[in-house]
Amino acid sequence: MNDLFDVVLGPWEFDFWRRALLVALLSGLVCGVVGCHVVLRGMAFIGDAVSHSVFPGIAIAFALGLDLTIGGAVAGIATALVVAVFARNRRLGEDSVIGVFFAAAFGLGIVVLSATPGYGGSLESFLFGSILGISDGDLAGVVVIGALVLAAAAVLHPRLVAVGLDPETASASGLPVFRLNTALYVLVTLAIVMSLQAVGNILVLALLITPAATARLLTDRLETMMLLAPAIGALGSVVGLYLSFAFDLAAGGLIVLVLTAVFVVCWLGAPKHGVLARRRSRYGHVNSSSIVDMN
Repeated sequence: MNDLFDVVLGPWEFDFWRRALLVALLSGLVCGVVGCHVVLRGMAFIGDAVSHSVFPGIAIAFALGLDLTIGGAVAGIATALVVAVFARNRRLGEDSVIGVFFAAAFGLGIVVLSATPGYGGSLESFLFGSILGISDGDLAGVVVIGALVLAAAAVLHPRLVAVGLDPETASASGLPVFRLNTALYVLVTLAIVMSLQAVGNILVLALLITPAATARLLTDRLETMMLLAPAIGALGSVVGLYLSFAFDLAAGGLIVLVLTAVFVVCWLGAPKHGVLARRRSRYGHVNSSSIVDMN
């Protein structure tokens, strides 16, 4: 009992832990909210692509001695805007345009790094996450970006949903579809940038997609999904952080594994859309049909 008490309350005496916990909570909340729109639109690919697109900005910022987070945000938003413009050509699918430009952005980052001496381990935290090494300045940046993203998502929510469900009808009703799609790209980029130090560039897609996909299994109501996803993201991030402290393992990897475990449990046992529930439903339907046939 004392060991459990030490694990739960022991870390709170460290400043780095309190900063890491707040970043984990904010990252889970913001990615959960933004991820709902990504999952509803079937745009999981964009999350992976955006995480690649921030890389050249990080590389250029490192080469110039500038703030890496700001560099990543600028590069991600610039690439998102380019994709939004090119995706207006109906000859090409949105996923094709994303694949072209976000792969090019990642390639640019590799080229910049190859020309920059001494980059080695300095970018490791952005690739794999370094949530326990977050400074007060990093924390302030995460709080500001998180607040902006949540505020923008709340204001744009009804219109983003309308465009996501039926873009043609939304356009006919006078909604600025192009600007709203661009705004979603920017929100995704900012959510990813603020979460880089929590789970890293490689794993950030899981934080964006997995909580929203889990919530999608648990409810048919959008309002409920928008509440469940950030709650799952925040709780999973905190549990992963505690496990990291208890077992001295990588925090980013454990956060992703906890979220994945929750997804698998819901995929199997969700009351209505889980595998077991669907099997029970089919079994009941077969039995009912058999009784009707016998009568």
